[in-house]
Amino acid sequence: MSRTARTRTRAHLRTGLTATALLTAAALPPAPAHAEDVTDYTITVDPGAEGAAIGDTMYGVFFEDINRAADGGLYAELVQNRSFEYSTADHGSYTPLTSWTVGGTAEVRNDSGRLNERNRNYLSLAAGSSVTNTGYNTGLRVERGKRYDFSVWARAERGTTLTATLKDAVGELGTARRVAAKGDWVQYKATFTATRTSNRGRLAVASSGDAALDMVSLFPRDTYKNQPNGLRKDLAEKIAALKPGFVRFPGGCLVNTGSMEDYSEASGWQRKRSYQWKDTVGPVEERATNANFWGYNQSYGLGYYEYFRFAEDVGAMPLPVVPALVTGCGQNRATDDEALLKRHIQDTLDLIEFANGPANSTWGKVRAEMGHRKPFGLTHIGVGNEENLPHEFFARFQRFRAAIEAEYPDITVISNSGPDDSGTTFDTAWQLNREGDVDMVDEHYYNSPRWFLQNNDRYDSYDRGGPKVFLGEYASQGNAWKNGLAEAAFMTGLERNADVVELASYAPLLANEDYVQWSPDMIWFNNHASWGSADYEVQKLFMTNVGDRVVPSEASGTPDVSGPLTGAVGLSTWATSAAYDDVRVTAADGTPLLGDDFSDGAAQWTHTGGGSWTVQDGQYLQTDATAENTMVTAGDPAWQNYDLHVRATKKSGKEGFLVAFGVKDTGTYYWWNLGGWNNTRSAVEQAVDGGKSTLISKAGSIETGRAYDIDIKVRGRQVTLYLDGQEWGGFTDDKPAEPFRQVVTEDDRTGDLIVKVVNAQPAEARTAIDLGGVRTASTARVTTLAADADAVNTETDTPVTPVTSTLRGVSDRFTYTFPAHSVTFLRIKQR
Repeated sequence: MSRTARTRTRAHLRTGLTATALLTAAALPPAPAHAEDVTDYTITVDPGAEGAAIGDTMYGVFFEDINRAADGGLYAELVQNRSFEYSTADHGSYTPLTSWTVGGTAEVRNDSGRLNERNRNYLSLAAGSSVTNTGYNTGLRVERGKRYDFSVWARAERGTTLTATLKDAVGELGTARRVAAKGDWVQYKATFTATRTSNRGRLAVASSGDAALDMVSLFPRDTYKNQPNGLRKDLAEKIAALKPGFVRFPGGCLVNTGSMEDYSEASGWQRKRSYQWKDTVGPVEERATNANFWGYNQSYGLGYYEYFRFAEDVGAMPLPVVPALVTGCGQNRATDDEALLKRHIQDTLDLIEFANGPANSTWGKVRAEMGHRKPFGLTHIGVGNEENLPHEFFARFQRFRAAIEAEYPDITVISNSGPDDSGTTFDTAWQLNREGDVDMVDEHYYNSPRWFLQNNDRYDSYDRGGPKVFLGEYASQGNAWKNGLAEAAFMTGLERNADVVELASYAPLLANEDYVQWSPDMIWFNNHASWGSADYEVQKLFMTNVGDRVVPSEASGTPDVSGPLTGAVGLSTWATSAAYDDVRVTAADGTPLLGDDFSDGAAQWTHTGGGSWTVQDGQYLQTDATAENTMVTAGDPAWQNYDLHVRATKKSGKEGFLVAFGVKDTGTYYWWNLGGWNNTRSAVEQAVDGGKSTLISKAGSIETGRAYDIDIKVRGRQVTLYLDGQEWGGFTDDKPAEPFRQVVTEDDRTGDLIVKVVNAQPAEARTAIDLGGVRTASTARVTTLAADADAVNTETDTPVTPVTSTLRGVSDRFTYTFPAHSVTFLRIKQR
């Protein structure tokens, strides 16, 4: 489909009737004070033209255990470290008694007395002693009148009484429960009914005699759909409310990092492994444990069976991802062990049997024994995640695909294009995918709001005959309303190109506010509450109003005003110590603007970041090899059309160095990131209000101790970069960040036209809408999200909330004023 952006001056609308909106909720933001701030637009719909069909699975969710999304999150278990398996392999501060306090004498043991081979540790508790668990966040959350199921595996040579108590600082939260334990390992159970509501509960277990304990658990009876070993209800319900078309799981970096060995004596019980599905099924007490890539332990209580069951419960297509034996996420190693590769390929075939096989097949029987005789209906599977070695990855991907297609030809096998939206890895991966006739390619990118506003047309030029796109991970960098607006503007382009982009999911999905490794996130929570971010409200609005086909439409655009790239210069490092010298900035006409050889100190530089800077031996040295973003700046933010020269030397650390230009302030600049991503590639990144986008990227590393000559030539909005006198690359930053975007779809079931409009600017957008002669009802249902651009939803305040209204005076031609900073959906019934 074509898309026309017809730029109009600010003028009075000359067509259409004025429609009146009758609000049924809080009033929308007021109109701007000055009429000259209002921009006029047109939307023209062509109902007779053929648009792309939109599948039922267009939008979905991606679950990865990051930010305590599983244990301490969606998995409803209230006890932290229930099996005493925490280890320094998970986190440097962990011990087997993390989250436990001991009264008396207790010792964690790893010996032949254990519960089973895969559950390596257990607690030896002396007579008269007790242990108390602190749960997650502020403690175990219990609600008055609700029931909580306690269980523990115990072994006691002589008869002993185990007493479980639920309490907080005020006192008991339920009547103590006692069980008599005797003999070898047996699971004992009891139920608490909470007598008070508390966010600071503690679960204590005391023993009258010597006993061994394992798998100490407290589970709310009230889980999502009352499933056993189930999910936290409020979080699952928020995900279900999105009506996702698919659930991608379990990662992410969990899939393609760490050892590819199994959890066994033969492998030395390795604790830093890739996520492997067979570790996560069967009875919970027999599942493996593992170090989570994001810096904590994962119990696998929430495993593959639970993922499949959850997808089924929310009416979504399951979409698992398996390791391709090429690590990514900064590790970048290819496994060449043929036997190991064959084992993982067979594991993938076994996974499909687990999901789809009859109940009497080897792995279908495991599924049936877990409680689900009926197959789950798996249709798609991803192999690999964000691999930075495209040739090595694709060679292994082809092995997986060939094996899957030989046994399960109806399964769609999904490849990927690496960790970025562009660059050498991306281009190489896409070339291999096209040449290899891949069905679908998974793209991932996290960029600034400006990037999303600039790239609404990203998929307009994709080959309609090539692989389909699965946009498996994307987000703008922040959880403010301006981020949601930018993502909404981008999503109108996804829908317009639904013939290319078949699947899309925002990421990450969940974040426990006290355990954050990655932000932004869609849904935030603690131990007692959860709330949707501004981005969640955008996703929910789109996901519950998709439509079945695109109705081609055109919109006018916003006049773009952009001058030359301007800004000061800067030096920085990231987890690296580096020295800089011979900094020169020269205007295009040869006039010197800055010169510094640091022979007289560094008085011209302003330290705006972290780290520790000092002048040493005539060089400007950043000495802290752990500090991130240590920016120092010099010069005038109004500089334009200049040449920057720097000599840089890496002294130590994980990465290379960063040379900035076009520096406006601490959050708005460009920098050349040399040796970034654990010294695996270099890129130019643009930061706008703190959110970064990658403009150009290439593989490469920086040598320690070697001096590099770096030159950056800025002319207008064109930038050329040179490394040691050789041209490294360049770009032109002249793409407008269009704030007014729209798409129109049709709902086959209701016959509604759904006009979806994003106005991501601080002025109202008075718009003439021409429906192309369609006969309509005189009213329409309006759903609006509007707030201040910097508004953020929190536990106690949700300024970004949908407002519904009724629009009267609708016809095939009418006008509507879209509020500033808004996303508006008009559902118009056709007659």
